[in-house]
Amino acid sequence: MSRKNSSALRAAIAAALLLPASALASQGPGGGMGTASNFTQIAMAVLVYGASALIVAAGLIGARRRR
Repeated sequence: MSRKNSSALRAAIAAALLLPASALASQGPGGGMGTASNFTQIAMAVLVYGASALIVAAGLIGARRRR
């Protein structure tokens, strides 16, 4: 694995680990009800977890293609 690919993989992993934390942060302290409506909380969770899944999937597909 080249240095460029290695740094891209590390960046993808870091993003995948940080995105779910921002979904919980958007829901208020302790993951309970915050000031956002239920719809907004669900929409944020879908966006954040969906983006995280896309990043992981893209990384896995890229790793698979290199082999």
